Amino acid sequence: MTTPLSRNSALTLTEQLVALLASRIEQRLLTPGSRLPSVRECARTHQVSPYTVVAAYDQLQARGLVEARSQRGYFVREGSERTARVASGQRRPTPPARPPFDATTLLRGMFNAPGQRAMPALGTLPATWLDGAMLGSALRKVTHGARVDALSLYYADALGDARLRQALTHRLDEIGLKVDPQQIITTVGGAHALDVVTRTLLQPGDAVLVDEPGWAAEFARLQLMGMRLLPVPRGPDGPDLQVLEHLARTHRPKLYVTVSVLHNPTSVMLSPGHAHQVLRLAEQHDFHILEDDIYAFLAPAHATRLSVLDELRRTITISSFSKALAPGWRVGYIVSPPALVDRFVGTKLLSTLSTAPVLEQALAHCMEQGQLRRHCERVITQLDGARARCLTLARASQCHFVTPPQGLFGWVDVGVDTERLAHPMLDAGWMIAPGALFHAERRPTTLMRINVATSQDADFWKALQAAVRRLRH
Repeated sequence: MTTPLSRNSALTLTEQLVALLASRIEQRLLTPGSRLPSVRECARTHQVSPYTVVAAYDQLQARGLVEARSQRGYFVREGSERTARVASGQRRPTPPARPPFDATTLLRGMFNAPGQRAMPALGTLPATWLDGAMLGSALRKVTHGARVDALSLYYADALGDARLRQALTHRLDEIGLKVDPQQIITTVGGAHALDVVTRTLLQPGDAVLVDEPGWAAEFARLQLMGMRLLPVPRGPDGPDLQVLEHLARTHRPKLYVTVSVLHNPTSVMLSPGHAHQVLRLAEQHDFHILEDDIYAFLAPAHATRLSVLDELRRTITISSFSKALAPGWRVGYIVSPPALVDRFVGTKLLSTLSTAPVLEQALAHCMEQGQLRRHCERVITQLDGARARCLTLARASQCHFVTPPQGLFGWVDVGVDTERLAHPMLDAGWMIAPGALFHAERRPTTLMRINVATSQDADFWKALQAAVRRLRH
């Protein structure tokens, strides 16, 4: 919860407001290029006079943190977070400059310290839903006695732990994907799996098809690699096939990065008819499909997957255990066509050399004993209840889901620009995920993504309704 401005502090209200906004800029909660709330909005939010806000904005401008644009307001300057760090006396290294589209605000909101309130913007399950005892027991089992030496004192198999890869073949068989363990490559989480595939198949300047809306961090990663993004509008049944065909014919893309099951952020599922047409276009225009199945353990086994229909000819599947089991256990995997396995392994070796066999064996144990399956069944039941409660709370707050929520996320229309809404919600102690973050090129939208597991607090919806009402007036 944000500490309110105090009239009993040794600092003036202006100094307190400057410190608060400078801290948000330094933490990239206010990102370069984002617009500060208007003077009136800020004064109303913090219950101070407009003169106090103007004085604070002037001081921020004098420090080089913001800039005033005629008739438009105040905007955060590029590189301002570094200036804020220096001004506050911090000396930690600064990251390289990022492109204008920045997903780090959303990612920072996912790193909750233990005991902190889980936010609606969170991309994972709340810690209270996870089974730490199961994980601890599995670790003790696989490291008992001399076993720990074999798992710790030598580099792991380049493909990854053989026991986990064997367990994964049984899991994939349940969803209709029959593979050999030699086609599975373990990685340091799902993000690393995406990185290995894209770095192997793409060169700077290549065109890449992406879902829009889609996952903000993947847009940012591809842009940092120098790729040309080709957004394909995503509907309730899948990508817009006419747009997909036009872009494929015009730009000759090398890859299409897509989510078939429990799409992030809309939560929709790919229909069988759309899936067949996407595969036809991939064959016709000679591009690969990277199917991100990151929510596989929370999804129904019968859901339509491109990799199952295609039998891994043009498709590559990646997934991870972090969304269903534990964010801190960074274990992901690539399911590859046989012809690409060696290339992916080469990229993996260059990027991480090895993965963690202790964690991989522990996960294999959880799968072999049926513990992971039972845990996921419990989580799915909890998510069903959470979605029902969120639907009720959203209706009471005059918000609505634009697609039927499934899995972890809901795509909600609140009726006002959610990027503008993010600032007053942060003042109220809630971090939201504005819809603009899920577009390859930032654009105003009244949509936002919520995590249904972390959005069941009635206080959140009350704060949202109050902030929306203030913006409308």
